[in-house]
Amino acid sequence: MAVELDNGQCRLRPFSCELGLLSRPDGSATFLQGDTSVLAGLYGPAEAKVSKELPDRAALEVLLRPKVGLPGVLERSREQLLRQTCEAVILGVLHPRTAISLVLQVLSDAGSLLSCCLNAACMALLDAGLPLNALFCGVTCALQPDGTILLDPTARQEQEARAILTFAIASNERKVLMTTTKGSCSVEEMQQCLAAAQRAATTIFQFYRDSVRRRYSKS
Repeated sequence: MAVELDNGQCRLRPFSCELGLLSRPDGSATFLQGDTSVLAGLYGPAEAKVSKELPDRAALEVLLRPKVGLPGVLERSREQLLRQTCEAVILGVLHPRTAISLVLQVLSDAGSLLSCCLNAACMALLDAGLPLNALFCGVTCALQPDGTILLDPTARQEQEARAILTFAIASNERKVLMTTTKGSCSVEEMQQCLAAAQRAATTIFQFYRDSVRRRYSKS
C-alpha cells in the first residue's frame, strides 16, 4: 500500500506489515518501509528475575539486533529511545513484578531505520494484545541543505541531509513521546519537521488500523 502525503516532498515510501509471523513470541510483526525492514517479537508479561522485577509495574527490556555483527553503541542508544517510547504507552502497572521483552531484528536498512523499528515495535505490542493507553508511530524527517523537508528518507537522502530528526508520536492528540536529532537545525525548522511528522502520523495510524483489520478478518 503506497502512502502519499499532500505537500510535494512530504511523501512516505510504500509500507507493508505482517502480524503474527512467529509462533514463539506472544506477539510479532514485520514492518517494511520502502527497502527498510524490521522484525519485532514481544515476550511477556512473564515471571521476572528477582533482580530485575519492579514492585509497581512490569520491567521492560528492549533488544535491538543489527543485520550483521553484534550490537554497538548506536544500537544501545536506540534501545533506550525505543524503551522510553514503549514505556510511555504500555500500562505496566497492570502487570507488576513481571518482565516484558521486546526483541527487534534489523532485516535491511535502507534509511529511516529508527522509525521503522518504532512502527514494528508498536505492531508487535498490538499483536500481543498488551494493554496500551495509546498507539505510537515513528516518523523520520531529513532536512536538506536548502531547507526542504523529506519524510521517510532513504539512506542516500540521509547522507545528503543537513539534519535528521526522528519523532515518536502518540495516537492520542499526536503527542510527541520521543525526539532524537542528528545534525543542525533551527527551532523553526524543527517545528516544521514536527508538523510534517504529525501529518504523516495520521496516515501511518490509518495503515495500522487497516493492517489489524486484515489480520483479524483472515483469522
